[in-house]
Amino acid sequence: MIYVSLPSDEIRQLSFYLALEEYVARQLAPADYFFMWQVKPSVIFGRNQLIENEVNMDYCRSHNIQMFRRKSGGGCVYADMNNVMMSYITADDQVGFTFNRYISMVVLMLQKLGVDASGSRRNDVMIGNKKVSGTAFYKPVARTEHHPGRSIVHGTMLYDTDMLNMVGSITPSSAKLLSKGVASVRQRVALLKDYTTLTLDEFKDHVRKTLCDGELMLTDDDIQHVREIEKEYLFDDFIYGKNPQYTIVKKRRIEGVGEFEARIALKNGVIQRVNLMGDYFLVGDLDHGLLDILKGVPLTRSALWSRLPDRIDDIIMNLMTEDFVRLLTE
Repeated sequence: MIYVSLPSDEIRQLSFYLALEEYVARQLAPADYFFMWQVKPSVIFGRNQLIENEVNMDYCRSHNIQMFRRKSGGGCVYADMNNVMMSYITADDQVGFTFNRYISMVVLMLQKLGVDASGSRRNDVMIGNKKVSGTAFYKPVARTEHHPGRSIVHGTMLYDTDMLNMVGSITPSSAKLLSKGVASVRQRVALLKDYTTLTLDEFKDHVRKTLCDGELMLTDDDIQHVREIEKEYLFDDFIYGKNPQYTIVKKRRIEGVGEFEARIALKNGVIQRVNLMGDYFLVGDLDHGLLDILKGVPLTRSALWSRLPDRIDDIIMNLMTEDFVRLLTE
């Protein structure tokens, strides 16, 4: 696997690294690529999440925490300079295989440090019963025939972090709730510094030496192209989203899939549009593969069943058609 290096050690904002993933996936020669990055305090939330539901914007603004939306699914994450973000870009397009390969690489890398790491069903990396790394999947739309696009898996690695900011940026910021939130989260997450004597820089060296056997240094011209892609991530409409009025809202947690909030616009009982929010893992084309085909369909079980494909777990990981129909109708 090839490590992607930048021509300077400048600390860039989070949107740059998301754009870098896209650039590598779309433009570089076929190979498996990997890089690590760190950012000043930032919150990153999933493509299909409502920022007002997931991010404490007042807390973020008052504590100088930047807010970004990514194009992959999954939940809301806080990052700062004390933890590491990791990006893996591969030609593999089978989601389960890609996730399993990445998780296996990370687990083995940690085990070589003597850390009792394992993978979970939610594609997290665990130390015992505590989460030390979460992941998300994204497949950019291909731009050219010669570069058909690849799969991106990106994830956190909690070496250390500001727990107060982690909790405060995504939960109500009253002192009482923050105190309880920090205690609760601390019981559920592992900080790698508690399981190794390596410093953060030494850990990064270990990751690179374990996972990569080559290096590609990007040029200034490459960086300019990345910055062009980055502009997409900085538009207010992309970050904050457009939220038109909807007739009904359906909420449900589906075990093994995630939290869902379906916003449905109806006219005379017929679906005009659906917006599907949540922390689920998106692995296919949500708009064209699922939501667009619901337009003009009566909101009844029989009508939905007749229109929906037999399988939708190739669009949303682990989601069965029956569960999706129940979400919309019950």
